[in-house]
Amino acid sequence: MKQRLERIKELDHELYNVLCERYTLMKDIVQFKRQDNNINTFNIVEDLCHPKVVLLDTTNDDECNDWVLNIFYGIQKEALNALEPNGKRQLIVKTPRVSGFYEHFCLNEDEKIVIAGPCAVENEAYLEKVAANLVKNKVKFIRGGAFKPRTSPYEFQGIGEDGLKLLHKVAKRHTLKVVTEVVDTKEIELVSKYADVLQIGARNMHNFELLKAVGKTQMPVLLKRGLSAKLEEWIYAAEYIANEGNLKILMCERGVRSFETATRNMLDIASAIILKEETHLPVIVDISHSLGRKDIVIPIGRGALAAGLDGIMVEVHPEPGKALSDRDKQLSLDEFDRFAEEVLTDITRTVVKKQHRLLKCR
Repeated sequence: MKQRLERIKELDHELYNVLCERYTLMKDIVQFKRQDNNINTFNIVEDLCHPKVVLLDTTNDDECNDWVLNIFYGIQKEALNALEPNGKRQLIVKTPRVSGFYEHFCLNEDEKIVIAGPCAVENEAYLEKVAANLVKNKVKFIRGGAFKPRTSPYEFQGIGEDGLKLLHKVAKRHTLKVVTEVVDTKEIELVSKYADVLQIGARNMHNFELLKAVGKTQMPVLLKRGLSAKLEEWIYAAEYIANEGNLKILMCERGVRSFETATRNMLDIASAIILKEETHLPVIVDISHSLGRKDIVIPIGRGALAAGLDGIMVEVHPEPGKALSDRDKQLSLDEFDRFAEEVLTDITRTVVKKQHRLLKCR
């Protein structure tokens, strides 16, 4: 009996040293994950929590296995609680410098992201007029839906691949980048052939399989907030993309449903600002789908940029009255010229002033 008790003391000492070493290695892996977001070690950390396969190979005693496994899971739970703040896993989108969106398009962080174009791709003539106008106003991204998920199945649904080809053709002619929506995992490869940025629309923010699939593409993704999504749900939707290794995520606040009828949706600037505080993702606002009206786009656009958000998405059409969708929301070319003069030129002035202050401080 005495020998057994002595051996238990020896084993306790050995277990202590082994567990300390294991904890240190786990800590190193978690720190590595936080510092280098280009390498996704999430699954590695997950595997550390489940040593079941290895342990079951060591003994055929089921009762012993259960006892040992319970101890291991308890140890691992406590270890992860110690490694993560408040026992919660640190999200990838909340770690420093997760976004590669700016670098991908050679944008600096003082440069605002402006995405403009028709609600839907209709024909080449319209696209050509819009593209020329965007170039004139120094806009780099053209948007347009080739696949249009609509509330009613009887509304215009887009012209599919033909629309993608037109969008790509006109954008290439004017050296613009294409932003367009992908609505199904089966269409990702097709849309990726013609687009520079894959848009996940509000109705698909909770489509987790689609989020994981675009995460595997390594293409920039514009993620719109869901129709009634809480801020936390929106962040977790981005995490689905980041967890697949794709860190080029652009968040787009497009308004959420509320009781108010003066605007189409409630543009939640507060949540957009909190998102910038809690993550390192760029955040823009869609002032067309949120407001649903054109008479206040200039003050709202200026307000969003003044609040420190990273850019604006707005719909533009050569003849809004003849558009096949969103007729009341789309700016005409003349209206966009005024919008650019009143809102977008302020971006340049702000950047110049900021650079002047920096030079003066030096």
